[in-house]
Amino acid sequence: MPHLENMVLCRESQVSILQSLFGERHHFSFPSIFIYGHTASGKTYVTQTLLKTLELPHVFVNCVECFTSRLLLEQILNKLNHLSSSEGGCSTQITCETLNDFVRLFKQVTKAESLKDQTVYIVLDKAEYLRDMEANLLPGFLRLQELTDRNVTVLFLSEIVWEKFRPNTGCFEPFVLYFPDYSIGNLQKILSHDHPPEYSADFYAAYINILLGVFYTVCRDLKELRHLAVLNFPKYCEPVVKGEANERDTRKLWRNIEPHLKRAMQTVYLREISSSQWEKLQKDDTDPAQLKGLSAYTHVELPYYSKFILIAAYLASYNPARTDKRFFLKHHGKIKKTNFLKKHEKTSNHLLGPKPFPLDRLLAILYSIVDSRVAPTANIFSQITSLVTLQLLTLVGHDDQLDGPKYKCTVSLDFIRAIARTVNFDIIKYLYDFL
Repeated sequence: MPHLENMVLCRESQVSILQSLFGERHHFSFPSIFIYGHTASGKTYVTQTLLKTLELPHVFVNCVECFTSRLLLEQILNKLNHLSSSEGGCSTQITCETLNDFVRLFKQVTKAESLKDQTVYIVLDKAEYLRDMEANLLPGFLRLQELTDRNVTVLFLSEIVWEKFRPNTGCFEPFVLYFPDYSIGNLQKILSHDHPPEYSADFYAAYINILLGVFYTVCRDLKELRHLAVLNFPKYCEPVVKGEANERDTRKLWRNIEPHLKRAMQTVYLREISSSQWEKLQKDDTDPAQLKGLSAYTHVELPYYSKFILIAAYLASYNPARTDKRFFLKHHGKIKKTNFLKKHEKTSNHLLGPKPFPLDRLLAILYSIVDSRVAPTANIFSQITSLVTLQLLTLVGHDDQLDGPKYKCTVSLDFIRAIARTVNFDIIKYLYDFL
């Protein structure tokens, strides 16, 4: 289907598999399909686009919004009821308490003429939240086709693997489909497809190539990269608009955009300022450190230990793990600087961006830099959670991983130095880049 290929780029294999599973409208499809992959890998977009383009009757529900089983079941039934009664006007709201009620009401709703003799698709986005609901909900959705004796397929969209879902008692196995991360070539093709009509495709593709060259090592999220591309493009084409360069003068265009992309590494990607502030900053050519107003971090007042937790997180993000012994162990022995610095580590860690670190390493550094003795109490762990909620730390590893959760510190050097000054801590002395 050429129209579908133009809408969904770099996911031809997954689209082909889903079309084969869906089959004809009146055919019984696979009872349940489990689609997983990292965030921004196209799971939701591909599924929604395919169902809408093929005009298949479907219901899309986000499990984050429907955080209880009752909300989830009622949302599905009411959306289905709206589908079946779309021709006959408004429909009444359906209430549903249990899975047994859901099966009975589902049979009634799907008796409608508009849903007869064709497969009905139920899409559950963020399906990992189903594990926190009633134990019978996930097995019930997996074999909903069998329980209702209706032509229905349930699609689960998740960021974690199926093995983390499977109950100990066993259940019906869904068809599992994996969406891999986009390669740099895929990202180049997708982002280049968004070029403005007033500029040539080659000109915008050259800009995307520069953008990916700067940001690909620290950010591979398609949504973030698309946001950065839109935000920084006016500055890239500024010399062309002013008549100072043409579209093929790549060297002059690069010299113009380079300082702004470096600035974006410290501001927009880490969301320290809003998009409107960033546009104002570009127009005025002001320093991001001088910009005040909507930045959440400049107004955050942290508890005493939270400041040290944030300092420890920053050190763990920007110092190699092997340097911890040098910085935080009193009797680490002599380490020659010539052997300590390696050729491949000459690049500044601050240019490469923050690295993920485990919770154990964060706590070990915390205990080393705090003067008083700190016990690993619930209070300390709740303060770590608060820093994640404030987006000063980012949780990059799920709790289900064998090695535990991993974090990244998302604040700038200027901000962490300001925090360190409030507790009389010389953070520069502990940073590997400033040895």
